[in-house]
Amino acid sequence: MLSRVADSIYWLNRYIERAENVARFIDVNLNLMLDLPAGVSPQWQPLISVTGDLEEFKQRYDLFNSDNVIQFLCFDLTYENSILSCLYKARENARSIREVISSEMWEEVNSFYLSIEGIAKNQSFSGLPKLFAKVKMASHRFAGVMDATMSHNEGWHFGKIGRLLERADKTARILDVKYFLLLPSAEWVGTPLDQIQWMALLRSASAYEMYRKCRHYITPSSVAEFLILDRTFPRSIHFCLWESRRCIHEITNTPSGNWCNSAERSLGRLSSELGYITINDIIQSGLHEFLEQMQSSLNQIGNEIHTAFFAFGNPPDALSNQSSDYLQLQSTSLSQSSSAKTLSST
Repeated sequence: MLSRVADSIYWLNRYIERAENVARFIDVNLNLMLDLPAGVSPQWQPLISVTGDLEEFKQRYDLFNSDNVIQFLCFDLTYENSILSCLYKARENARSIREVISSEMWEEVNSFYLSIEGIAKNQSFSGLPKLFAKVKMASHRFAGVMDATMSHNEGWHFGKIGRLLERADKTARILDVKYFLLLPSAEWVGTPLDQIQWMALLRSASAYEMYRKCRHYITPSSVAEFLILDRTFPRSIHFCLWESRRCIHEITNTPSGNWCNSAERSLGRLSSELGYITINDIIQSGLHEFLEQMQSSLNQIGNEIHTAFFAFGNPPDALSNQSSDYLQLQSTSLSQSSSAKTLSST
């Protein structure tokens, strides 16, 4: 498979997954505001902190209010990680490989983008819950269409890796940022407000119902264990990494126990570590420190995948447009890590 094609399928899936995650974060925050007790102000800044683009937001807006945050995260085409920007880039990736993907996949991506673009042109924030539900369902629909209409060959595996790595990264970030930002004061720890916010975190990962089916009580350690280590929930970090490892093994077709490249080695090592570590080990070493290291490891794996499959030894100044997308993601990820470090020191 051409590296250009593999790169486009990989990023097509990452961008759609990213748009879905942004929609989920905002939707859960809107619902959370309905449950906040009197005297507790709505929390909009954490949504920007999750993206790591706090400084970019401050350059454009004066206040962290609902209108500014929603405009920035949903409809701002000049902001690289807004829902509209992600869908635009997903559509352009799909356009460049229409001869490889199914016509159903192209139609799904195209209609997905056009529907959100139409809402953005109207500049209407009414019916936001319906908008976010549409984004989430369109993302699920695209994944289903891809699974049902595209041959499960190398291209399909690259797309699945992109989706899973993006999902694991966002699960780690929302879990990390919650610890530092969502509570207005340490006095709220252990209170009903604290529990409401852990419930909101589970919902932001579409994990609340599955969590309730296997756990009786909501506690920080139990929620963290479910989102990090659960082997069967499709949005847990462990599940995403294990499935990514399986996909990259199918691509390289290396014998069991052998590793073709550093990306495969890194994924195998990281997923194996998560298979043996316990939540008590994580808490003793520091949840924030563990999640920060996880984000760094995911960035490194993305870098290694790019080098092994997409760049083919090209120097940075000779990389294609798709590689520029990749470098942009890396700079975003670095700013997110820096944001987490700043939070940990406050």
